[in-house]
Order: sequence, then structure tokens, then C-alpha cells
Amino acid sequence: MRPLTTAMSGAFRASTMNPTYRLASKNMVLGSTRHFATQAPKKGGSKLLLATLLGVGAVAGLTFNQTKATVRPALDQAKAEAKPETTQFNAPDFTPLKLVSVQKISHDTSVFRFALPENQNAGLPVASCVIARHQVEGDKPIIRPYTPISYEDNIDHLDFVIKRYSTGKMTPIIHDMKPGDTLEFKGPIPKYDWEKDQKTNVGMIAGGTGITPMLQVIHRVFHEKSTDKKTKITLLFANVSENDILMKEELDKYAREHPDRFKVVYAVDKAPEGWTGVEGYITADVIKSHFPSPEDKDSIIMVCGPPPMVASMAGPKKGMKQGELSGILKELGYTEENVFKF
Repeated sequence: MRPLTTAMSGAFRASTMNPTYRLASKNMVLGSTRHFATQAPKKGGSKLLLATLLGVGAVAGLTFNQTKATVRPALDQAKAEAKPETTQFNAPDFTPLKLVSVQKISHDTSVFRFALPENQNAGLPVASCVIARHQVEGDKPIIRPYTPISYEDNIDHLDFVIKRYSTGKMTPIIHDMKPGDTLEFKGPIPKYDWEKDQKTNVGMIAGGTGITPMLQVIHRVFHEKSTDKKTKITLLFANVSENDILMKEELDKYAREHPDRFKVVYAVDKAPEGWTGVEGYITADVIKSHFPSPEDKDSIIMVCGPPPMVASMAGPKKGMKQGELSGILKELGYTEENVFKF
């Protein structure tokens, strides 16, 4: 997989220039392979998440993914017609954004909408994240990365899907916020550069809130003004239970509207009676049944979720690098050139 861009490294260094905000890289200790959206992080997990930030660069049939096509740049017309000439995330400093609404989408996860200045869009490339900072006078700041799910050309607001962890430092603060409260943001931190490295066939493996960067790409490809009419996406989305599946209504809507180009397969640990998706782990057989083959040179497999899941699928990330490819995807014959770990 290609190395991190200079822009990403520069953005991260800028966001952490103050020694107070320097992040310490720690060795990843993998627990069980299966940790999805409903598992709270272990003690020290917040530091691990900060270390993981260093690495951000962050489903249905086999025949479905075999068609080849040239992908044209999308949203050119939308960008040309966009009224705002300024974007929010191009300043060197943290800036406060006001919370305008909270929409609960599961028992522990909500969509938080923050207002952007009038006639501004976020200006975030696909796919990228931003850094949120909470500062209490006299205490060290709490800094965490979050991936917006709103469309890149949205004007006046930015949406985040955030799960509450009772033992976390930042998520309880965010979940306790009320409309009118503010939180500081800075970015962007680039991940996968879709504009420069578009693919015809995309396989996605997501666990829990790992759906967020996938939604960025999905929104980009299927935007109403997109000129890209060929890219095909298959999403394998793993969660603990059916009630934990985030953004299911939106994903199902994409599948109905683009049946020949988008398919989603849900996997849950605890399947209800009559469940038609995958029960249990995402296995090699599941991947082989739905994803483009390793020989497809115009394809990419994207993986995002809790570190143990990413490690099981594609091997752990290593600091600022993708890390060596291992796990199920390597066993199936995929290479570092067509696997990306958020």
C-alpha cells in the first residue's frame, strides 16, 4: 500500500506542535479477535486511540464485482457550482464549532451535528478525519480523531457518528453536550485519497463505528451529482447485534437505489430468529463469496474497525504506516497494493 502523504504528516504535526499535545506511540496489545461497536475500550484505550491516529492515512455476489470500467472524476459539476469559496478546515489552529442537534441512532450512539460558519463547507477530502479537542483550564486537553459522515459539499454543518464509551475520556463529554455548546476542531487529516486512487471495484470490511470512513467514500461515489456511474461497492458490516447496526436505513436505501452497484451484507454475533445475514465472524468464505478477487488490479479492499478486528482481517497497523499485511486477506492472496487499513 502506498505510504502516508506528506500532507497527512504535515497536518498531524501541525495539530500536535504544542508539546502538551504530543502523542505517545504504544505497542498494540491485541485481545480477542471479535470486538465491535458495543465493547467499551479497556483501560488505556484512549491513549491507544491517540497512537492509532498516527496511522490514519480512518457488504452481494462474486459476479457483481467483476465488471471493469474506467472511473471518471465525480462531483466536478457540484464543485464548479458550489457557492462558498471558503472552507472551514484550512486554518492552522483549532476553531470552536457549535452543536446544533443530536440524533440518537442506537442505545449508545448518536449523530452529532455541528454548525459551520455561514456559507462555508468543511472542505474535507475523501477520505479524511478531523481532530476534536476539549480543554478545561488547568488540565491537559483531551484530543481525539473523528471522521465526519456528512457529504463533502455540505454547507453550514458537519455530522459525526459517535459512540459513548463509559470509560472513555472524550465520548462522555460529547454525549453530555447540549445544543448551543461548542467543541474545538482542527484538520483535515488525510486517509485514503479517493480522488487520486479511484477503483472500479471496492470491498469494504467495517466493524461498529468503523463505518464512518466507508460512508465518506459511499457518499462520494453515489452523490446525486456524481459523474461516476461505474464504481461498484460491496460492504461487509459486522456488529454485535442487529440493534447495533449503525446507519442501516441509509445503507439499505443505497442498496435499493443502486442494486447493480452497491450491496451490503450484515454480520452479527447475536442473530435474531429469521436472520438472513451472516451469523458470527466475517470468515474467509464470506469474503470470497462477495469481494473482488485478489487478481483484480482495479480493486481495493478497505478495512476499518476496532484494532483486534483490523488485525484479524489484515494485520495491525504500525504507527504512521499501514503495517505488514497479514490475517485473512493475506491468506486469500490479497497484497498490500489492494488493501487499505483506516
